[in-house]
Amino acid sequence: ALLQSGFDFPQRRITVNLAPADLPKGSGSFDLPIAIGILAAQARLAPATLADIELIGELSLTGELKPVQGALLLTLAVRREAPGRALVLPRASATEAAAAGHAPLLSANSLAEVWAHLLGTAPLPSATHAAAPARAPGQRAQAEGSAALDLSEVRGQAGARRALEIAAAGGHALLFIGPPGTGKSMLARRLPGILPPMSDAEALDAAALHALALPGWHAGLWGQRPFRAPHHSASAVALIGGGSPPRPGEVSLAHAGILFLDELGEFRREALEVLREPLETRRASLSRAARAADYPAAFQLVAAMNPCPCGWLGHPALPCRCSPDEVRRYRQRLSGPLLDRIDLTVPMEASLPVVPAAAPVALSSDTPGPGALSTGSTGSAAPESSAVVRARVHSARNTALSRQGCANAELSDAATERYCSLTNDSRALLEKAMQVHHLSARAVPRLLRVARSCADLEGAASIATPHLSEAIRWRLPLASAVPTPFEPLPS
Repeated sequence: ALLQSGFDFPQRRITVNLAPADLPKGSGSFDLPIAIGILAAQARLAPATLADIELIGELSLTGELKPVQGALLLTLAVRREAPGRALVLPRASATEAAAAGHAPLLSANSLAEVWAHLLGTAPLPSATHAAAPARAPGQRAQAEGSAALDLSEVRGQAGARRALEIAAAGGHALLFIGPPGTGKSMLARRLPGILPPMSDAEALDAAALHALALPGWHAGLWGQRPFRAPHHSASAVALIGGGSPPRPGEVSLAHAGILFLDELGEFRREALEVLREPLETRRASLSRAARAADYPAAFQLVAAMNPCPCGWLGHPALPCRCSPDEVRRYRQRLSGPLLDRIDLTVPMEASLPVVPAAAPVALSSDTPGPGALSTGSTGSAAPESSAVVRARVHSARNTALSRQGCANAELSDAATERYCSLTNDSRALLEKAMQVHHLSARAVPRLLRVARSCADLEGAASIATPHLSEAIRWRLPLASAVPTPFEPLPS
């Protein structure tokens, strides 16, 4: 690269020290600083010229600069460790790096351009204003493809639509259970369209995590909430992360977004069990023999499953072909501790399928009010669009942020006791539910957070009896829809 750029390569021994030695160097981003260091060592450049500059870039044999993986992370490190130093990197990586907000940020196409800049003959252009696609102030891009997925296409399943709205308002974990074709995946894939926009901090965190993974991150994804839907054959390492060096898994790549697990009952149990800790701590901690890593994993879990292997258990017309042992083995893949971390469980109504709005079938789509758990009604109103539901969700989320600084699902136990205040009637209802349904110590705070989201959607200052009643009813299907191995199966 030096010879092709018109420089002489010194005919002497050259020692390059990449210290510290125990830190793995698995990138070509050191090519550019090594080349500039060789030129500077030949007394071609005053050492003071390099005092306030950082160089990142991979060199081709012709001296051109090639893009580097993790440019955003490298830029964030420079911003943290050396905020006043200029950063020079390949022009192909400048758009990604500019999302970090570091200045000055300079881009170059070749080694010769970098050298001309250092000599002061041809300054490099700034890449500061290439951080994100153009958008109106305060506007955020929707998740990829969500613009074409609208709730107005969903007919029927009013109860499931209500649960989806509550989950979006509070960031709660959600599980759809029902026979095939009842709209479980259809509803889940429309969740990004009703979520509030990402903050700049969330967008930067999500971009940094994707920059660590393959194939990386590009600026077109800025501000889009991640929607990760791994296949049910995914391993535990694919979900939680790992490898050498460790890389984030699906739980971290879904940070600030949605992790959708379709066909939940088909996942291997050991893979599902790795979700338990991230659902509580909102982080993924990896410990390996050579290295440990800790990644953010504040994702919203949305899952869908059939009631049995054949899918027709409980269907009013189609008979189930599974034996009781097959159903037990199928449901035993979901452990009690994992189910206890799911806030809303939605039984899908088999007699009211969800069909596209263009189909010649007129089904009701009225949204039930607080306390309702029905999956259909006899009204004839047109289904609400994602924009209408998103406005309510955004208002409820802003209420939570102004009150406690986070979504309801992110409240700690102490914060839950402080912000989820109950009336006397609702407190009596909670005590009765704890005794009758044997709610665990983890279930009660989660129940209150869901009730708080119901109250926020209604604009209520405190949790009233209808809000708590609805939260209880959304949690109770756990016992009937997915019984433990010791419970009798439905006839």
